[in-house]
Amino acid sequence: MKKIRVLVACGAGIATSTVVMKKVEELFKRRNIPVDIVQIKISEAAAKQDQADLLISTTMLPTSYKIPAIKAMAFLTGIGTEKLENEIIEVVKNMQ
Repeated sequence: MKKIRVLVACGAGIATSTVVMKKVEELFKRRNIPVDIVQIKISEAAAKQDQADLLISTTMLPTSYKIPAIKAMAFLTGIGTEKLENEIIEVVKNMQ
């Protein structure tokens, strides 16, 4: 399985993206999916999308992207986490 390159974004690229990054790392580890995760500010996403396969964000998406973009508020609220995890895995399966 190819290594998936994921951008994890929040407004400042520090606080909530750190929480989500850990959740995404755990999810990929449980599924034995190799992953490289880069933590960014959402304002950097458009410029960095060519080096990634997937964008996971804790904030509003200011534009559309060439890569799949998933809103990950469920990882912060704890509501709908399983649905979010399934959505991420489904997107990744379609990349293989």
